Amino acid sequence: MNPPDGPQTSRQHLTRKVVRRIHWARTEGLGRVIEEDRLDPRPRLRAAVRKRRWRRSHPLAPGTAVPVYVVGLQRSGTNMLMRGLDEAPETEVRNENDRVLFHRFRVRSTDVLRRTVLASKQQFVFVKPICDSQHLDTFLDLDGLAPGRGVWVYRDPDSRARSEVSKFGPANLLALRDIAAGRGAARWQGERLPQASVDLIASFDLETMTPLTAAVLFWAVRNQLLFDLGLDQRDDVLLVSYDAFAAHPSTEMQRLCRFVGVSYRPELDEHVDRRVSHGTQPLEIDPRVRLLATEVHRRLEAARAAQDRRLAQAGSSAPERSAS
Repeated sequence: MNPPDGPQTSRQHLTRKVVRRIHWARTEGLGRVIEEDRLDPRPRLRAAVRKRRWRRSHPLAPGTAVPVYVVGLQRSGTNMLMRGLDEAPETEVRNENDRVLFHRFRVRSTDVLRRTVLASKQQFVFVKPICDSQHLDTFLDLDGLAPGRGVWVYRDPDSRARSEVSKFGPANLLALRDIAAGRGAARWQGERLPQASVDLIASFDLETMTPLTAAVLFWAVRNQLLFDLGLDQRDDVLLVSYDAFAAHPSTEMQRLCRFVGVSYRPELDEHVDRRVSHGTQPLEIDPRVRLLATEVHRRLEAARAAQDRRLAQAGSSAPERSAS
């Protein structure tokens, strides 16, 4: 379950994937693994048929597809969004396990990204470069593509930490130790972190820190990047709260569709399960980490409310289309 401590061969990488899925099936249930990784081919086949029919009746000029980047942090609800958005016939969805665009969950290159979007015959291309969230501004500013959108998804830090540790063990803790030791540049988790965040991480005793405390600290540092990169001030980036989505699926999906320009349909959110699978009680963590996470969460909520006010004043940057 621990992250590799060095480069892996293709065979080692495949072996680790198989072992991880066996572990997740035992701890979370086979049905949950099939649902999250979309291993059942039937929904994908149905979606493929709908999309092919849409292309036949809505031919688009090459190079006009709109890229939409869904980013944030693992275990924050991005799979839930992508699964729903894939139900829309005008969308093409590329998750981080897409071999054309990704290599071991990282975008192969901006050139590959550009070619993939330009080759699409759908109206929107939803890409989930979650291990490259720190490069969202770069993706949005790529030349040669239709103006894109960014969707930054966040979740309550305690619920996300429980889910993270349940599925990935001490992965966040090990990443923080590498960042504090000056090895952050070799990890996606440490890319583009400002020195203030690196110093903050190094100020903790990471040798005695628990995996749950580390997961909350990692949550705070990664979501702080939204503000460090000025993404909260961009009109082409939308904040989406997993918790609000779980409480009001239709309302939040319509909000997202209006921002992007996708036609809303009830089937886009009918799969959303309102259950809380990892508990809701506050975690017992380092008080300093708790204060930090509380402040970052407050800023996220305030930024999301400010976006809604701006969108309301502007009448939405992308008018909602009627379903076809």
